Amino acid sequence: MPPTWTVLSPLPPHNSTCGYCSPPGQRSIEQTNSHAAEAIAQQLTCQDYQDMVDRGWRRSGTYCYKPDLKRSCCPQYTIKLDALKFRPSKSQRKLLNRFNRFIVHGDGHDVDNQMDGSTKPSSKKKAGGKASSKAPAFDLVTAIHASESKTLDGMEAAHKFEVTLEPSSFTDEKFNLFKSYQFHIHHEQEKKPSSFSRFLVKSPLHHEPIPYSRQPPEHLPKEYGSYHQMYRLDGQLIAMGVIDILPGCVSSVYFMYEQEWDKLSLGKISALRETSLAREIHDAGVESVKYLYMGFYIHSCPKMRYKGDYGPSYLTDPEDYSWHPLEQCKPSLDKNRYACFSHPEHCIEGSCDDPPPEPHILDADLLDIMFLENPGSGRARIVPPAMSEEWNDPESRKAVLTVIDGLGMDIAKRVIFYVV
Repeated sequence: MPPTWTVLSPLPPHNSTCGYCSPPGQRSIEQTNSHAAEAIAQQLTCQDYQDMVDRGWRRSGTYCYKPDLKRSCCPQYTIKLDALKFRPSKSQRKLLNRFNRFIVHGDGHDVDNQMDGSTKPSSKKKAGGKASSKAPAFDLVTAIHASESKTLDGMEAAHKFEVTLEPSSFTDEKFNLFKSYQFHIHHEQEKKPSSFSRFLVKSPLHHEPIPYSRQPPEHLPKEYGSYHQMYRLDGQLIAMGVIDILPGCVSSVYFMYEQEWDKLSLGKISALRETSLAREIHDAGVESVKYLYMGFYIHSCPKMRYKGDYGPSYLTDPEDYSWHPLEQCKPSLDKNRYACFSHPEHCIEGSCDDPPPEPHILDADLLDIMFLENPGSGRARIVPPAMSEEWNDPESRKAVLTVIDGLGMDIAKRVIFYVV
């Protein structure tokens, strides 16, 4: 038996008002994001969560959910970027170089005259003694770290820029950044510490050693799990990325920043940094880490299409969970509200009024499912679901079956379930 188990408390699936297709106050009951399965994760192994993400699951704190793409007004497809094959576009290279020049030289050095991410102009000479203006080939990892204070190593710079990675935790400094971001960017007021902690601090992921095949650089994480990536400028926390580091990827959860530094395009910088992080973990000997998961791609929402600016990216099929190049998916997404890439005949142009099908799990498979009966009591025990008292409650039974169906039997047989 593994030393750590994934423990899930299934919830009855429900519909929520869509936040993508209409502004607040203008949303109708028809504009809903439907969930195919939901659960509270008491504990998650990193491999189990990796496998869940590959089947369309996502977490918000300890709350895990799998959207029902067929019945949602704005279907949400899991998207991943191949971090090893990613080549920044010209505009992305300019953005990163401009950021590095700001850190080293300050304002007034925004001329895009360098493409190598370094802080000094190239002075290589061609045959014949003439100086060459051609810059070295752009390297993402080099450019990402070029303006960090530890890289500059005492070199005089206009600003001190530091990025550190630490396990997810609550601090007043982080909460104040969250409040500022929600107020200035999302126009939300009166955010409470509990909402920040529930959404972006609490994590069910069990930290587990990363099996590097050689000694990794000091800035790389030593364990899989949930982290906060802290961006500090002259000692001030100006941005923070919430990420999960899993056996196959870096998974981007959330990013926030101080509006004062909006000119630095920190959201785009963070996508490049997280891509570089996945590549660096891979290059340190963890061959399975190859991707940056960017959450959900929502083709029907223009503000969410930016994730397609990073490639090569792939979308997971909502029916057989195979991966398909984003560029090949776009024609179907343009034409259909619901797109199935493995079976185009299953695509749906309009709405789907059919109710979700009843989950059907074979009795023989249910015998392999672990159900914790009477948790917290002196007579708690693990039994097949049908042997538990909760199985007699129709709502509890449906919630368990729905989550098992959403997980698939391979994952479900590794999970301990119990009803709260």
